[in-house]
Amino acid sequence: MTTTKRTLLGAALALGLAALSPLAFGQAYPNKPVRIVVPFPPGGTVDAVARALAARLSEQMGQPFVVENRAGANGSIGADAVAKSAPDGYTLLVHASTVAAVPLLVKNVPYNLERDFTPITNLGAVPLIVTAYPGLPFTNLKDFLAAAKADPRRYTFGTSALGSASHLAEEAIKYGARADIQVIAYKGTGPALVDVMGGHTSAMVDAVPSTMPHIKSGKLRPLAVTSATRLTALPDVPTVAESGLKGFEMVSWYGLWGPAKMPAELTARIHREVILALNSQQIAQSLGSQSFAVSNTSSQQFAAYVKQESAKYKQLIEKANIRIDQ
Repeated sequence: MTTTKRTLLGAALALGLAALSPLAFGQAYPNKPVRIVVPFPPGGTVDAVARALAARLSEQMGQPFVVENRAGANGSIGADAVAKSAPDGYTLLVHASTVAAVPLLVKNVPYNLERDFTPITNLGAVPLIVTAYPGLPFTNLKDFLAAAKADPRRYTFGTSALGSASHLAEEAIKYGARADIQVIAYKGTGPALVDVMGGHTSAMVDAVPSTMPHIKSGKLRPLAVTSATRLTALPDVPTVAESGLKGFEMVSWYGLWGPAKMPAELTARIHREVILALNSQQIAQSLGSQSFAVSNTSSQQFAAYVKQESAKYKQLIEKANIRIDQ
C-alpha cells in the first residue's frame, strides 16, 4: 500500500470513528432518554426544579429527560448512584446545597464532591420560609422562639434532610436565639410538611416553592423569611433578621452535576442547553413566580461557588457545634 493510500485510509477511519462517537462535537447527544436523578422524594423544591428543567430540556433537545427519585441517607444514595454512572451525559444529578453540607456532618459519606462529579452549572436559588402549625398560638418567629426558650424541648423543628439548607437555617436560628429546639429529620420535604400541617411537628424551615401553596391554603402559618429583605408575595411576614437575629440570611441553592470525567465538549453542550432552558419563558412561569432566581454561571464558576459555600457551612457547623449521630 502506498503512503498516499495509507494516509487516506487513516483519515477515513478517523472520520468514521468520530461520526460513531456520541461525543463528536456534541452533535449526536442525546440519542436516547436522559436520566435526571433527584436524591429526595417527590414533593420538594429539588424535585420541582428538576421536573421543570427536564420538561424544557426534553422540548429543546428532542429526547426525553426523565426525573428519577432515589431518596435516602440525606441525599447520599441518589448522589452516589450518579457518581458511579458512566460519564456519557445520560445520567445527571440535580441536588441542593445539602450535597456540600452532608460530608461535613456525616461520617463515611460514599461520595467526594470534588473527586466524583463534574460540575455543570448552578441552576439558581430560593429564599426559605419559617412556617408553623396553624394551631399554635404564634404569628411570628420572635414569639415562637420566646416560647421555645421558656419551655425547652416542647417545640420541634422538622427538616427535609440533615445538612440541607433547611436544617442549617434551623440550627443557625437555634444558635442565634439560644433556643433548645429539637430537630427531627425526615426523608424529604413532603413527609416533613405533612407532619407540620398535622401538628405532629411544631415548625420547619423550607424553600418557597414547596411551602407557599400550603401557606396560601392556610395549612401552614408563615413566621419569617430567611432572605435579607421581605418577600413581595408575603409583605407582612418579617425577615429572620427583623425577628431578632441581626444579619441573618440564608438561601437554598440548586445545581446540576454529572459523573466525574465527563468530556469537556459534552459538559459544554449540556451547559449551553441548560442555560438556554433556565432563561426560557417556560421556566420563568413555572419557577420564577415562586421566588426562584435562576443562575447563569459557567462550570468553573459553579465549582468555585460550591467551595465557597462549603467553607461557609463548615464555619457555621463548627460555631453552632452541630452534630449528627450517624
